[in-house]
Amino acid sequence: MTINILMPALSPTMTEGKVAKWYKNVGDNIIAGDIIADIETDKATMELESIDDGVLGEILVKEGTAAVNVNDIIAVILEEGDNNTTTSATNNTFSDKTSGSKETVVNNKKSNQQESNKNLQKDPTEKRIFASPLARRIAHEADLNLGEISGTGPNGRIIKLDVENAISLNKKSDVVTDEVQSGPSLLPTAIGLYGKYTGKPNSKIRKIIAERLTASSRDIPSYSLTVDCELDNLMNMRADLNKRSPNGDLGYKISINDFLIRAVALTIRRVPEVNVAWSEEAILQYEDIDISVAVSTNDGLITPIVRKADQKGLSEISIEMVELADRARSNKLAPEEFQGGGFTISNLGMFGVKNFTSIINPPQSCIMSVGAGEQRPIVRDGKVVVATVMTSTLTSDHRTVDGALSAQFMREFKIMIEDPLTMML
Repeated sequence: MTINILMPALSPTMTEGKVAKWYKNVGDNIIAGDIIADIETDKATMELESIDDGVLGEILVKEGTAAVNVNDIIAVILEEGDNNTTTSATNNTFSDKTSGSKETVVNNKKSNQQESNKNLQKDPTEKRIFASPLARRIAHEADLNLGEISGTGPNGRIIKLDVENAISLNKKSDVVTDEVQSGPSLLPTAIGLYGKYTGKPNSKIRKIIAERLTASSRDIPSYSLTVDCELDNLMNMRADLNKRSPNGDLGYKISINDFLIRAVALTIRRVPEVNVAWSEEAILQYEDIDISVAVSTNDGLITPIVRKADQKGLSEISIEMVELADRARSNKLAPEEFQGGGFTISNLGMFGVKNFTSIINPPQSCIMSVGAGEQRPIVRDGKVVVATVMTSTLTSDHRTVDGALSAQFMREFKIMIEDPLTMML
């Protein structure tokens, strides 16, 4: 009995993935629960566990292969006593397209004979080309010969990515024509006229970021409000709390960002109308206060989520954010840890940025941009004094959050930051 290992669907929207790494080789014994591969999705790398015992009989999708469709067979496990190393993909096996399902290999001699008779009628010099329907369509539209393209899919099958790579290579090798004269709209060709450059292929996460932010800028009528908050009381409280860490340097270390997360969450509790999303039928009011926090990674920006942040203390938020940020930078976040959220915080203060405006992360309605805390002269009781001041900007979707509502939110947020004892109540 053979067991097909299929490309799993690791999120509701996942349609294809990449086999980032194989941990087992052909012939290795496998026990249920063993990690056999890393699967790379749009925004994370997940470990693929075996749910059966056996021997790895064949690897159909090589390590590093991208754009593998969900439910495509990527490897085969042989159960004890099965010496057949030929997969059901090449032996007329019927697949129920369920990950980890067991399928019996059927050697239908009559069908094989009929197929052989058909092959005898074909031109013996004709080479059969294995390609997905989508790859064939794209190649046809681009007037490409599939016979000149090497496939990276299962059993050398030509997939969408192979055709797109071939199209890209052809564009690079084309002689510059008079189309270049049309101006900067033909960027890949025109850039070459201004000097040498190296092209870095866009990762899946970079493409998704581009699509989502372009849609946000195009479709959401946004506006921004800015307030300055004094930080001295908060910084003093932070220093005092960190001294009280039960294990010293080995315990929690509360950051300014942790205070921001709690302050935003408690402010949303006071002004829940900002914790909403737009739909054509209704404005959707979220019940939980889930705060997305922007984290920069090598592949782009990702927003892990602190769930029910209003119900968590500063030390709990601090510990959770350290773990989420570490997993985000190593592409180990589970889908539920970065998908969703009702409000986003983007903090660039650690880079010395004073003030900036962020793009809303749909379907959310609000995003707060936080700058650096710096010493500035302010007027207090008619006198000029020096205080540590932080500039924060709230960008809102005007379809769901009116200007007066955003102003109310920023007023409450400023009170919370400047009188941090209110976060303890």
